[in-house]
Amino acid sequence: MRTWHNVASLYQIYPRSFRDTNGDGIGDLNGITEKLDYLAWLGVDAIWISPFFVSPMTDFGYDIADYRKIDPTFGGLDDFRALLERAHILDIKVMIDLVPCHTSDQHPWFQEARSSRDNPRRDYYVWRDGRDGNEPNNWRSLSGGSSWEFDEQTGQFYLHSFLKTQPDLNWDNPAVRNEIKNVVRFWFDMGVDGMRVDAIWGISKDPEFGDDSPNPDFHGDPEAYGAFIHDHCKMGPHFQEYLRELASVCDEYDDKQMVFEFYPDEKLGDIYQQYRQVLTAHPKASAFFMEYRQDEWHAEHTGQKIENYLRAADSANPFFCVGNHDQPRVASRLGTERARALHFLNLLTPGISVMYYGDEIGMTNGELTADDIQDNFSPVNSTIDSRDLERTPMQWDDTQFAGFSSVQPWLPVHANAIRTNVLTQAMHPDSLLHLHRRLLHLRLSMPVLQHGTLEVINTGNGFVLGIKRELGSERAYIYINFADAPQHFFIPEHTEIIASTHPHRSIIRKNGQLTIPSHCGILLLHKGKWLNSRP
Repeated sequence: MRTWHNVASLYQIYPRSFRDTNGDGIGDLNGITEKLDYLAWLGVDAIWISPFFVSPMTDFGYDIADYRKIDPTFGGLDDFRALLERAHILDIKVMIDLVPCHTSDQHPWFQEARSSRDNPRRDYYVWRDGRDGNEPNNWRSLSGGSSWEFDEQTGQFYLHSFLKTQPDLNWDNPAVRNEIKNVVRFWFDMGVDGMRVDAIWGISKDPEFGDDSPNPDFHGDPEAYGAFIHDHCKMGPHFQEYLRELASVCDEYDDKQMVFEFYPDEKLGDIYQQYRQVLTAHPKASAFFMEYRQDEWHAEHTGQKIENYLRAADSANPFFCVGNHDQPRVASRLGTERARALHFLNLLTPGISVMYYGDEIGMTNGELTADDIQDNFSPVNSTIDSRDLERTPMQWDDTQFAGFSSVQPWLPVHANAIRTNVLTQAMHPDSLLHLHRRLLHLRLSMPVLQHGTLEVINTGNGFVLGIKRELGSERAYIYINFADAPQHFFIPEHTEIIASTHPHRSIIRKNGQLTIPSHCGILLLHKGKWLNSRP
């Protein structure tokens, strides 16, 4: 089986929405197993599965009540073992979610902790007395409002950086750190290949619990999350130390990987210095590149962001992605043409390219009514900001429920499933699905695309991003046209077109100059063996 060093792609699966095999309208582990052959055909060599653990589902699995048990909604341990076995037969690695910074308020640890102030589990969580009859400080929850909830039973506030049903674990307690490391060992012992680690910024906080500073650039609700610079509630003095300790579990095994969810905060300074803190924490740990989500459609700036991330990564395995279960779908953010170009670029960057389920066919945000929304993080009745929009069922075919289920799914299937689906696109060689498949197989067969160096090159045209990839005597060139009109530019040497987002007939080559359509991506290759034959 290939090692993480040779893994080229990671495909994120939101299990509730991937494939329902038991007819309850909710995706399950057996549904993932059923579709592994499809993923192997596509060229995927690793999958990341969002949480499937026992949970009251106030945050759809990111509120965990038992780290070692599978919620019956998704199946059982035997189902997961079968998934692992089939994936490994197909040479597909399996990564799962680890949620280390908080639990559900239904977790036995928290139930014990809130039973009395002198309970042995009390210090597993963060408890504080109020300040002048109010919350201990001004920290704000990502879900809205204060990060503190008063517990009448013991007369203290507990900290929750997310929903009040998700109390923060106290990582300054060595017992908590050991508990989480043992959770990792449990799944690694079963055969899981890696962990995607959720929301790591809260793993260390200001030990003095000082107030967060006001954000002078924010002019909205003064109590909103964005009204503050989060200089005390996150990335405290033990941040890198705790990350390193957690990742050290990988050292006890052969070929295990951790990748951290991390969104740098520009208010806290240089975002790539923040990245560096995470990316250099441990050799077997990395962090997702999520800067594409800012939707700044600009050739030069995009190239700079990629180079800066790679410099921060140093020797860490880079993970490039365009979206996930918390971000609006890229096709809805950017439009179909720009999204296709960005996918093309993302699949040609070094390390591991990450895809969110359905992006390979161009799925867009769901069309949901206020009654459809189930996400507790959304404003009341919001059909604009809800994360449910990017979590609608996978569109496998053009039948009533898109091949996802035999019954009405937990979220409505998008109406465009009649044309935007796997089965339809599989029959059309020029589809987005086949573009993904071609690029994924190229990543597996061309080491320069995964392991080669990356250099942004001057194209002489500010609308066209040029990237040179090099490994030994092999060189590849990637060009992306960010303009809404065709653009031309000179290429540095004789090359062969290997792949593009548009038909080759629409690309004009003349006297060392290329003209490519708007929002076109093109991959060119010059192999070392050709260098010796040049006149």
